[in-house]
Amino acid sequence: MRYFLELSYDGTDFHGWQRQPNALSVQQRIEEALTTVMRKVTPIIGAGRTDTGVHARRMYAHFDTDKVIERPDAFLRGLNRMVGQSIALRRLILVADDAHARFDATERSYKYFVIFEKSPFLRDSSWWSPAALDVEKMNQAARLLLNVEDFTSFSKLHTDVKTNICDVRHACWESYENPLGVPGIVFTIKADRFLRNMVRAVVGTLVDVGRGKLSLEEFTAVIDAKDRCAAGTSMPAEGLFLWDVKYPYIKD
Repeated sequence: MRYFLELSYDGTDFHGWQRQPNALSVQQRIEEALTTVMRKVTPIIGAGRTDTGVHARRMYAHFDTDKVIERPDAFLRGLNRMVGQSIALRRLILVADDAHARFDATERSYKYFVIFEKSPFLRDSSWWSPAALDVEKMNQAARLLLNVEDFTSFSKLHTDVKTNICDVRHACWESYENPLGVPGIVFTIKADRFLRNMVRAVVGTLVDVGRGKLSLEEFTAVIDAKDRCAAGTSMPAEGLFLWDVKYPYIKD
């Protein structure tokens, strides 16, 4: 039988999602807890990979077992006690044997949080911009992404993907309220898939537009160049959240 786990995590203390030989990852922490509870080595496959320091509000992973989990709530409580404070396992969903957390996802969304006043309480969940940004110009540039197919300019170099084609369906900056009253903006982007480092590169280039370093024409030229060296700096990881992942057979 195959189960999906719905989970959240604070990526501050992890070297990304994917298991690594010499560094702690989110995947490793969950697999170790599952192996203890299941009394059998139990690997998981996630909806995607997040980099060191990147967070996830809603992530999914699947695992297989040869027995029915009859008490899902107790199962999740046991796992949550083992994975530590930085990970929350929220839901266990029995799915079809061929359901796949990575390949069946129809849409992924990310948010990037920017604040305009320094806050020691938000340093691990946002990026502080000491200077004002032209949000209107940034949104004009962001709308151009909706007509782009090839995102090579915003992809990490030397990756193993076969194509850099992505279907970006939404890209927008908005003001947001946080509980501390610190003024800020948030960028939301939704697509069928994302390339490695793509969102942080997109945000970095949009911030250059907001700072007046790039015009809209120059932003378009960056896209057309299909060259990572043409785009802006990759933004710090702490402001980035994998916000949601959509599947045709899972309801919120």
